[in-house]
Amino acid sequence: MPSTSLPRRNFLRATLAASLLAGTSTQAAEPEAPPAILIDTNAWLGTWPIRHLPLAEPAALAKKLAENGVHRAWVSSLDGILQKDIGDVNARLARTCEGSLLFEPIGIVNPTLPNWEADVIACAQQHRMRGLRLIPSYHGYKLDDPRFVALLELATKHRLAVQLALILEDDRTQNAIWRTPAVDVTPLPHALEAIPGARVMLLNWTRIIAGKPVVLSLQGTSILFDIAMMEGITGIETTLAELPIERLCFGSYAPVFYFESARLKLRESDLTADQLRSISETNAQRFLAG
Repeated sequence: MPSTSLPRRNFLRATLAASLLAGTSTQAAEPEAPPAILIDTNAWLGTWPIRHLPLAEPAALAKKLAENGVHRAWVSSLDGILQKDIGDVNARLARTCEGSLLFEPIGIVNPTLPNWEADVIACAQQHRMRGLRLIPSYHGYKLDDPRFVALLELATKHRLAVQLALILEDDRTQNAIWRTPAVDVTPLPHALEAIPGARVMLLNWTRIIAGKPVVLSLQGTSILFDIAMMEGITGIETTLAELPIERLCFGSYAPVFYFESARLKLRESDLTADQLRSISETNAQRFLAG
């Protein structure tokens, strides 16, 4: 099947050649149209604790995403990083997303806090959410913690998908007084074996585990992966050498990251129409629907 996008390196060569032949302009051609449906599986609302985010306001983020062809964005609240009243954090998120055709609310749960089970149930039954987002390193637990396994089991019981954010900020740019290690995913396959039917996606994972033996240990699972922190030209093509196309989902990590960076990742890899559709839409829909 013919490719729907031109790799960035070839695109630049072709543009330069055309401009030389024309002898008048080196202006790049118009970018290709976005996919018919684009689902952003890794977006956030609110304020980053130690840095100003220009798109912190929901209206500003919604405008940016809509202008770039996003039809649905899975959003969690950045307030859930440090605030201890997670129930209130999720309730505010639900109110913000109520009636929105763009925002899909994804609750945050911290299993180290008392009565965390009630937060899971509230997300499922009161707020009608379809997923949870966990931040283990910031909330102080590991994936071999019995509380994590219990949370995964309860989420699965209530048909909630689970996203694990392995890092929120690169260790090279973290504030010196707020150093947070990346999540060790080594125990994750064992946890999944104990809970059949669990749906798990890793966010912001690439720099932590790509190219390491742990990737091989995850190949036999049903885990999905977002593309927000992929680095280098043709990053998706490189990842597809290790993981099948059915395991990758589009994620921007907006507004912490520039959204355009994620869109460029789709354009710089040589993807067929079917591959592009899988990453942009189909895999995310399947994951959230269960």
